[in-house]
Amino acid sequence: MRILISACLLGVSCRYDGKSRACPEAVRLLENHELIPVCPEQLGGLPTPRPPAEIQNGRVVSRTGDDVTAAYRRGAEEALRLCRLTGCSAAVLKANSPSCGCGQVHDGSFSGALVPGSGITAQLLRDHGVRVLTEEDLLSSGGAAF
Repeated sequence: MRILISACLLGVSCRYDGKSRACPEAVRLLENHELIPVCPEQLGGLPTPRPPAEIQNGRVVSRTGDDVTAAYRRGAEEALRLCRLTGCSAAVLKANSPSCGCGQVHDGSFSGALVPGSGITAQLLRDHGVRVLTEEDLLSSGGAAF
């Protein structure tokens, strides 16, 4: 199976803070699946590092007050395009992210609080029939989500 995956979960330093969030369960997927790494924020043209951003009233806004919604949407569209080009039927994305969060995201106050919702990329992929999970789903299933 081909799986689109947040590159930061594989150890790529592409997060907003210039770091990665390597997840051993995500890396183990390489044993049985073909993984297609993606960073929607970078695909959307944002630099690394970059100011943190959260969803506020349907827009993605950086901590510095910049509206970066267009970059997040562009990155989501490119991630969907890559998903289709490579034949991915599922995605494992970084939990709680304004791009990749699935089921919950930060509440927009930059306080660390979470609310129900999905990131821009996660929602677009789901809207197009892609099964979307987070690394937390991998952890809770003991890596048996696939």
